[in-house]
Amino acid sequence: MSCSKGRSFILMGVSSTGKTSIGTEVAHRLGLKLIDGDDLHPRANILKMGKGQPLNDDDRAPWLERIRDAAFSLEQKSEQGIIICSALKRQYRDQIRAGNSNITFIFLQGDFHLVLERMKKRQGHFMKIEMLKSQFDTLEVPQADETDVIHIDINTSFDEVVERCIQAIRPLL
Repeated sequence: MSCSKGRSFILMGVSSTGKTSIGTEVAHRLGLKLIDGDDLHPRANILKMGKGQPLNDDDRAPWLERIRDAAFSLEQKSEQGIIICSALKRQYRDQIRAGNSNITFIFLQGDFHLVLERMKKRQGHFMKIEMLKSQFDTLEVPQADETDVIHIDINTSFDEVVERCIQAIRPLL
């Protein structure tokens, strides 16, 4: 699928909402490029999170610049892709939007207890369970005035969440 101008879909939400697994499947099914924002974290951020320390806004700034640059690159190359990025605060989403005209955020939304259960089942990820509360405390749920955000409820099966994302993205390609 292609359009004359590139487009980024930022798959957002707290850790363990399924951003990577859902994003991978959606990108595969729709033939989109996939960029995992975790791969764009500076070394200092990875080390800090690995110690169980939450990131602050200063830590996130260079990471968000890399996310914004990745979206810009997709747009400039007339490519479509999914970028996985928590984008927890409005100011983070605004930073990603700055200078980019073809971004849609897909917010994978679930309550704390659902996400906690999913997090406990994960292996090999640098995010510590203790940090989940910090993520929910930081999360600013996108409101109606953020018209480029689509909310996807994750309190269902993996396949259903993937299908909901595909149905949200396909008309925008």
